[in-house]
Amino acid sequence: MTAPIRIGNASGFYGDRFDAMREMLSDGPLDVLTGDYLAELTMLILGRDRLKDQRTGYAKTFLRQLEECLGLARERGVRIVANAGGLNPAGLADAVRELAGRLGVAVRVAHVEGDALPPPEGALTANAYLGGGGIAACLRAGAEIVVTGRVADSALVSGVAAAHFGWAAGDWGRLAGAVVAGHVLECGTQATGGNYSFFRGRDVRRPGFPIAEVHEDGSSVVTKHPGTGGFVDVGTVTAQLLYETGPLRYPGPDVTARLDTVRLARDGPDRVRITGVEGEPPPPTLKAGVTRLGGWRNEVVFVLTGLDVAQKAELVRGQVEDALGKSRPEVVRWELLEARGVDSDTQEAASAFLRLVVRDPSPDAVGRAVSGAAIELALGSYPGFHVTAPPGKGAPYGVFTSEPVARSAVAETAVLWDGQRVEVPQPPDVRELSVVPAGPLPSPLPAGGRVRRAPLGAVAGARSGDKGGDVNVGLWVSTDQAFAWLAHELTVERFCSLLPETVGLRVTRHVLPGLRAVNFVVEGFLGEGVASQHRFDPQGKGVGEWLRGRELDIPEVLLE
Repeated sequence: MTAPIRIGNASGFYGDRFDAMREMLSDGPLDVLTGDYLAELTMLILGRDRLKDQRTGYAKTFLRQLEECLGLARERGVRIVANAGGLNPAGLADAVRELAGRLGVAVRVAHVEGDALPPPEGALTANAYLGGGGIAACLRAGAEIVVTGRVADSALVSGVAAAHFGWAAGDWGRLAGAVVAGHVLECGTQATGGNYSFFRGRDVRRPGFPIAEVHEDGSSVVTKHPGTGGFVDVGTVTAQLLYETGPLRYPGPDVTARLDTVRLARDGPDRVRITGVEGEPPPPTLKAGVTRLGGWRNEVVFVLTGLDVAQKAELVRGQVEDALGKSRPEVVRWELLEARGVDSDTQEAASAFLRLVVRDPSPDAVGRAVSGAAIELALGSYPGFHVTAPPGKGAPYGVFTSEPVARSAVAETAVLWDGQRVEVPQPPDVRELSVVPAGPLPSPLPAGGRVRRAPLGAVAGARSGDKGGDVNVGLWVSTDQAFAWLAHELTVERFCSLLPETVGLRVTRHVLPGLRAVNFVVEGFLGEGVASQHRFDPQGKGVGEWLRGRELDIPEVLLE
């Protein structure tokens, strides 16, 4: 029996806590340290960087972190695997070698490439989501640092585990278990108390980063270094499992993991064991992310203070619309954020915000035409007219879409530390995804019990996030009794009634009894994705907390 491998995470996004790499290497034992630097928005940012300088296109922060941590990693015997290569993994690998030479640290550097696809007409970047096979090949050949481009976030863990245990490409159950562990780790401190609904009374000012102790059978234990901030419990792991997922079949490049088979159990202080994960062959296509420069946008936020908010909003909106006239941008969107109360002790609390967002293919249509239409009203509009900031001349915005791509169109290659190029084989089997039949719901609570009006968050936690233009909202409870109520109460219809902005959009519900959770996917809620800034919360991070704040009749037995 091969010993478990201890895999840590030091980055959940490009811009995460800079000191995390050093802290993870210093605060306790590790075998491998991973870092996830790529998100949908990141690929657009790196694409714009590369337009200015073809030698860039990777996460420069990773290099700066290595400059102070490379010697420490070598001393501790910790290998590093990160997707910081972005659009230029070969360039980052060369930069790491140059850095290592300058520091006098002998290290074997490998990289994975092949995710880059020919961008469609008008696109900036196009990249397939690769699996962990290339990472595993690099590690098996002796690499100490592996950098990749666009791989599935969880592949950073599953590739490491496959190399360590010698798993075959068709070990579906073991790979699926590692994919689930990788999904828990990929967003860093979201697994250790960060962005967590039940944060009150907990020390989450500086959460430690998570660790997965992966076992040979694919099971794992999620934990963190002793003495670091934050905490790990079944709730924090459940929240992260629900993050940015949808159907019960969770497809990836190497395996499809069955989220309805996941079982969580406390394994001691700050330790949660993940078992039971079943796996199936992956889908016949790969996901490809495509970014485009969608056009130009501008924004003005009018402040409406005190009385007659609705009438003030109607006045200024009509004035701006009239001023735009024939120069009206292609997209004009208004949002009124109501005041907390007129009779307030502070001016800010007595103020509402009217947000104007415009988009157009032409910078001229969103520039002076819009800022002038707004600012020229300063002395001739509603009483108390002012804006939160002077409107600018507009800025470019991006669009992210995901599309299936044939596996035959992708040639994943592991470039080993000695320069040898190894083609990564395709999985031995693939399978079209199908819907998992809905299992039986628990029996509802007995009718006629006493209820009390209270926010949903009094009994349920939530986490939400973006996938392109869609948002998912996962909710979980901590007892079987609460789940019996939640599963029957929070239908799609009830969900939409609590969040009226979802009405008219396609909403799908997925029930996960093993996690005492339900997961909703709302299609098109975020427009064309985070880079388009469709909403004031463009990644949908706060949608779950909005839902938790909505009131409904809850059985008193659950509130006690």
